Amino acid sequence: MLTLLLLEFRKLLGSRSAKLALILTFVLPLVWAYAPRLAQVFGVNVISGWQLPAISLGLTLPLLLPLFISVTVAESIGSEISHGTLAPLLLRPVDRTKVIASKLIAALSFPILLVATTLAGSLLAGIPLGFGTFTGGTGLGPGLFVGVGQLGGSEALRQVLHAGLLACVILLPIAALSLLFGVLYLNTAAASLATFATLIVMQLLVVLPEGIQKILLTYHFKLYAYGGYTNPGDVNQGVILLLIYTIGFGMMAIFAFDRRDV
Repeated sequence: MLTLLLLEFRKLLGSRSAKLALILTFVLPLVWAYAPRLAQVFGVNVISGWQLPAISLGLTLPLLLPLFISVTVAESIGSEISHGTLAPLLLRPVDRTKVIASKLIAALSFPILLVATTLAGSLLAGIPLGFGTFTGGTGLGPGLFVGVGQLGGSEALRQVLHAGLLACVILLPIAALSLLFGVLYLNTAAASLATFATLIVMQLLVVLPEGIQKILLTYHFKLYAYGGYTNPGDVNQGVILLLIYTIGFGMMAIFAFDRRDV
């Protein structure tokens, strides 16, 4: 199993889509930090480096990160089908479940890597602004960017790390869903398109009652920010739901792969 895991991680990080995604998520915060219309778009004058992670997550999490994940994870199945490398692997005395489980673990690690590079790029871009105590908020805690008074560096770091963890939880179901579509379609383009189309359809269902919206993935895209919910208690419910989606999609991918003729 360990050998399969290392193989999947090497293939994941070696793919062009993964490399492009990791580079862009690291570099783009450096651009946004000095964008001339940043204050007009977000309605806040950035005065601390601790505020840039919220801006980066706010810009990338609704669209860019899901796109990168859906394409890269779908490619983990589709590229092997197109290159003819998956069938010979399955002809060896290797358990099919271990093969897809290793792909699932690698797929679930990719959102974590993207969030890490996003936060790293944001904090690097924030060095000129400093990371000391300031009056305001990180955009990821109580009061969002307005804050509730002075905010120290240690508390700001805690809020950034907490938001990063929640951002990973938001993106995990998308990786599992993309892998599921990859198994069902055995084609990178079709699987990534199906994943992204599913997310878009969910976003279009804003006309439904809020009780139904709460079970949709896209309803929880603002989970990373303290102000994403009016009731902080809903954060735990959102985390539980997203983890259930991740486990469910992952188990479905394993079940489908075990019975799929490749």
